[in-house]
Amino acid sequence: MRFKFGKLSLVLSVLLLFSLSFALAIPASAANSQYITKGNTSAKMVALTFDDGSDGKNVAKILQILNTNKIKATFFITGKAAENHPQGIKNIVAQGHDIGNHSYSHPDFTGMSAAQIKTELDKTEAAIKKAAGKSTKPYFRAPLGSVNAATLQAVGNQGYTKTIGWTIDTVDWKGVSSSEITNKVLNNATPGMIVLMHAGEGATGTPGALQNMITQLKAKGYTFVTISQLLSTTSTPIPTASSGQHIVKAGDTLTKIAALYGVSVQQLVTANKLTNANVIRVGQLLTIPTTNYTVKAGDTLIKIAKAHNVTVQQLTAVNHLANPNILKIGQVIKIPAKTTTLTTPKPTPVALTYTIKAGDTLYSIAKKYGVTVQDIVTANKLANANMIKVGQVIKIPGKTSAAPTQPTTVKYTVKAGDTVYSIAKKYGTTVQKIASANKLNAAYLIKVGQVLTIPK
Repeated sequence: MRFKFGKLSLVLSVLLLFSLSFALAIPASAANSQYITKGNTSAKMVALTFDDGSDGKNVAKILQILNTNKIKATFFITGKAAENHPQGIKNIVAQGHDIGNHSYSHPDFTGMSAAQIKTELDKTEAAIKKAAGKSTKPYFRAPLGSVNAATLQAVGNQGYTKTIGWTIDTVDWKGVSSSEITNKVLNNATPGMIVLMHAGEGATGTPGALQNMITQLKAKGYTFVTISQLLSTTSTPIPTASSGQHIVKAGDTLTKIAALYGVSVQQLVTANKLTNANVIRVGQLLTIPTTNYTVKAGDTLIKIAKAHNVTVQQLTAVNHLANPNILKIGQVIKIPAKTTTLTTPKPTPVALTYTIKAGDTLYSIAKKYGVTVQDIVTANKLANANMIKVGQVIKIPGKTSAAPTQPTTVKYTVKAGDTVYSIAKKYGTTVQKIASANKLNAAYLIKVGQVLTIPK
């Protein structure tokens, strides 16, 4: 009996070990990577970030300036960069800077499969570990800044839980001057900002801008942090939404929020001064465009909704009403500002005139325009149908020429500093219309010199 019991115990132990091994071999489903463009803090903190795409020509200069000022930054490194200048990557890590994965070959991830994305991330991770002995996880920055839901899911599945965007793009890769880089940062400085710069040879103005930028930001009271330090800061309490406001939740998009409140994406972009309609972050407080209405005797939410062409659900949502059946006289409620459709006026008819030439008669003119001689006489109050003279201008009755038709589209060449939003605002159209007309990707990426079709 003792032998049987011992044998049974051995079998159970083996089965338990096998079960645990099998369970551990099954990966838990990973959450989407969180897209971050700014730290959640009211403190004057700034995270300087540098993308190292391949050549890393300015890495040594940047490290020297950071070291002189006792500042830590964050570098997003490609696999090719790690292979091309491993000592530079080793120096970045040795000086205590944060690092993140910036892909292996810098492709647009939004056009790639999850398997292709995994390959890019894995090759980069391996190259950087070989060069500097440190993992890039959990930080990832998308090549070109191009992300969509599938991208965030794919990189999240590989352990990159934070996809880092930026608050200020210095566009230094275009070769802009040091003063332009510095001014762009100083003029747009905000607590918790993430500044995007580059370490490659194309960013000729960056080394020259860096020291002056640091000096002036320090004078404004800013401290410098890494991405990990910025994201660990919780000095700002979670915001609460008042009437006419919305707190962005996981899974929210501007399209979804616009539909909830019965407004347009363009209205949200304008009201919140967003530069990219696809970039909002969890916890962000958005203003919903509204007008005010004061409740009067006899009012109900249904009655108010009907009068303003909105739904009860939209009124309840935008006013955060606990009970839509309870209103009180004098209460001010927010009404979602409906989009207005501009009706293009019909062109004003332009009366057709004719200048008499040698040999003309009223009969020949009438025949030419399909009217009668009497019609012309009446329209011009002629005393004698036979008395017309060369050079005389007469009206042709019943005939008009429409005003010239305005073109429905125009062409625009993208200039430095342009965004799809700024172009849309300039031409009185929407971001969505421009994106659709030009088949732009989800991140609305454009480049200097690109010719866009602008729908009116």
